[in-house]
Amino acid sequence: MIEFAMPALGSDMDEGMLNEWLVKPGDTVSRGQVVAVVETTKAAVEIECWHDGTVHELLVPVGQTVSVGTPLATLLESGEVAAEHPAVSPKQPAVAPSEQPAVAPPEQPAAVSSGRPAAVSSGRPAAVPSGHRRWVSPAARRLASSLHVDLDAVTGTGPQGAVTITDVEHAAAEAAGSAAETARPAAETAGPAAAKPAESRGAMMRRSIAAAMGRSKREIPHYYLANEILLDASSQWLAERNAQRSITERVLPAALLLKAVGVAAQRFQELNGFWRDDGFVPADAVHVGVGISLRGGGLVAPAIHDVPGKKLDEVMSELTDLVARARAGSLRSSEMSDPTITVTNLGDQGVDTVFGIIYPPQVALVGFGKPAQRVCAVDGGIRIATTVHATLAADHRASDGHRGAMFLAAIDQLLQQPDQLEK
Repeated sequence: MIEFAMPALGSDMDEGMLNEWLVKPGDTVSRGQVVAVVETTKAAVEIECWHDGTVHELLVPVGQTVSVGTPLATLLESGEVAAEHPAVSPKQPAVAPSEQPAVAPPEQPAAVSSGRPAAVSSGRPAAVPSGHRRWVSPAARRLASSLHVDLDAVTGTGPQGAVTITDVEHAAAEAAGSAAETARPAAETAGPAAAKPAESRGAMMRRSIAAAMGRSKREIPHYYLANEILLDASSQWLAERNAQRSITERVLPAALLLKAVGVAAQRFQELNGFWRDDGFVPADAVHVGVGISLRGGGLVAPAIHDVPGKKLDEVMSELTDLVARARAGSLRSSEMSDPTITVTNLGDQGVDTVFGIIYPPQVALVGFGKPAQRVCAVDGGIRIATTVHATLAADHRASDGHRGAMFLAAIDQLLQQPDQLEK
């Protein structure tokens, strides 16, 4: 029997609310099929199943919020027969709150090496053995020290009761809330208690983004590189190409930049993958995360899959579709959970240069500023040319500045020969 767990839908997510089940017990499901819809602080995300099988039980009812790694359903593999026991209705919790299973730490989500969400076959974690030293992840211990959190007072939600980063962050938030409540003047609390306004989605999104980016800056030793890239060759090539096509078939410069990053990342594997369990895990494909600003504020970075293997028209089509669905709040779990490298592109309305923050557990982020006409030295002369400032934020644990510089140079070279990116 296989347990299908709540996937990690980005580095800034530690829980989600189940909005809808699209399957029921007895249904046959196939790999990649959308089986549920989960509400996060950023969007309603369609959750895909990554195993073939038959739905046995739905463990989480609609409307319940659960942590990343919590089992959502059980699946029977082909030919497997389940032991007889009373069925659990999806309208009722599978277990009482006090009996909820411990969940996988958000920094180690149940996922395969490419980052895709995976059903996990292991059983519920056992309690910490009597007399055994309490498990605390090194990152959680460092964070607890910096936030002055007493680890003995923190309830661990990881496997076998391990204390995770999220546990420490929650404990710190609760302590801050308690301190603020204590400091409130007695006159304010003497009268009838006023109802606390519900936190808006925008505020929740800002809070989750801040937590993820704060963790990134605390844990990842960033290094930064920048390079100015001439865009005249790419711009002229795109203009000639688009002149022969209808408006709906034209390719924007953003698609060309994404393709160049994808091809370069395929060559420099130490910049395309994940930092997990104190080691670098190279990805087996290049899924480029695209930073998309939402109309209501905030940011998401879903992935375009297998970018180097796609034609430029395909990259453009998928980019258009991804932006539309992101702003409509309709993304898929595979798009949110498995970017292997991220691109943030400020476009024509931005500023000259952007230095991004890496989305953990990724190890690199590429930024493109606003293309603009600048005075440049070209071929021994001085002229006005269109250029863009490209930057790299990279994890020094996985790569060094020399390789990062070669990576940016490769992007530059690819954009000087845009016809090579057509294929």
